[in-house]
Amino acid sequence: MEMEQLYKEAQTLSTAKLRDDIVQQLYERSHQLCREGITYTKSKRDTRTEKLDAFLTSPIFGFPIMIAILGLIFYITIAGANVPSSMLAEFFGSLEKYITSVFTYLNAPDWLNGILVLGLYRGTTWVISVMLPPMAIFFPTFALLENYGYLPRVAFNLDRIFKKVGAHGKQSLTMAMGFGCNAAAVISTRIIESPRERMLAILTNNFVPCNGRWGTLIVLASLFMAANFTNGVKSLVTTGVIVGIVLFGILVTFFVSWALSKTALRGIPTHYTLELPPYRRPKIFDTVIRSSVTKSWSVLVRAVKVAAPAAILTWVFANIYIGDTSILMHAVNFLDPFGKLLGLDGYIMMAFILGLPANEIVFPILLMGYLSTGALTEVDSMTDLRNILVNHGWTWLTALNMMLFSLLHYPCGTTLINIYKETKSIKWTFVSFAIPTVIAIIVPLVITQTVKYLGLI
Repeated sequence: MEMEQLYKEAQTLSTAKLRDDIVQQLYERSHQLCREGITYTKSKRDTRTEKLDAFLTSPIFGFPIMIAILGLIFYITIAGANVPSSMLAEFFGSLEKYITSVFTYLNAPDWLNGILVLGLYRGTTWVISVMLPPMAIFFPTFALLENYGYLPRVAFNLDRIFKKVGAHGKQSLTMAMGFGCNAAAVISTRIIESPRERMLAILTNNFVPCNGRWGTLIVLASLFMAANFTNGVKSLVTTGVIVGIVLFGILVTFFVSWALSKTALRGIPTHYTLELPPYRRPKIFDTVIRSSVTKSWSVLVRAVKVAAPAAILTWVFANIYIGDTSILMHAVNFLDPFGKLLGLDGYIMMAFILGLPANEIVFPILLMGYLSTGALTEVDSMTDLRNILVNHGWTWLTALNMMLFSLLHYPCGTTLINIYKETKSIKWTFVSFAIPTVIAIIVPLVITQTVKYLGLI
């Protein structure tokens, strides 16, 4: 009778439950052996990891703590990057005067000055001004969390959700890397052994904002969503909006992963046992230097390499005329009706198209179109920038839709190249382009039409 009862119980156990029970028994047995064979002299330090994990991996407190830490990182990045970004922009602006003087002294033709200074120089220096300060803060801060041992706890907390949507728990780690650079995150998906689950991670990684999109998100959140606040409160409100945008991107990641796992990428999620390392004191100096110099510099070099030709192409399109209208404006007029449906306009749509090589240049291209200067343009202050946008019909809805489109739209050129290299498939590279593009169109379209229907604007 006892054997029959055990057999019936075994039949009712799911594979996941059986596996979890085995791992739990192994852990408890090893813990018992350690207690019986090893004596501790510093019990307080020996139990520190378990006490911290009781909160950081708790079903109740784990996720709120994760969101709070994410918000803290964003707040430090936003508040700390404003001043150095402005200083870099002023430095490059003053340096441009001397470069222009050299071209004037050499009697260089206007088209050469336009391509090299107004296009190439302004485009690349904008990328450096916008990207370098946030990277120099974000990467070291994130690396300190990794060095401390917190990131494996994030993977542990998210593992259950990823399993429910048919994905792998390690996708949380590749998703976290996407906050710095989606192109690098695509390569990091190699840690996922299952080809199906690795493809899920590749196809959905774009839904977390990379460093190239932080500038656009932060500027728009500050100019419109936090417009009625000042000083520290403004940074706090901006941080709250950015955290909300990021959480929405993560929800889209879960939804798309679930949809693909039920259709094109059907399968059972792979189980894995994640060993949580003990917490350790971060090597602050080594970690900060390595992250600031190595990661920040490599991402910056990649962005500049991609942004430079895009900046030149933008200048060419804005300065070659068909009739009395530039190629750029012909494209803007063609795209404007479609852009209006999404709560945007033709200038914004054109900026995203020309910004395919690098997300960092979307905003300067947009300003160039609005000001009709035929060159990538910077403005003197945030107030001037907001006035330019408002004068072209911008409202809080326009800013929200552009933030969502920036979050959800197709991967940048470098990321698409990496996807092709990793998948060796034109089909899956196209799918990785098509899925976020369709979602980026649907979400602003629904929001805009709903807001208009309700008469909120």
